[in-house]
Amino acid sequence: MNTALAAGVALTAAGLVGYLAGLASAYPGRAFSVTGLMVGITLLAIGLGGDSA
Repeated sequence: MNTALAAGVALTAAGLVGYLAGLASAYPGRAFSVTGLMVGITLLAIGLGGDSA
């Protein structure tokens, strides 16, 4: 499995869970869940992009 794709899936899932938990109750560092989502989606795009050559 592609490393970028696997990392993207993991970070996106963790960021989404953290974001939903942050909606339920405030906790320190909950803003990092949005960063995790952004990085995760970026890694997903890189992993799914593949080589065009």
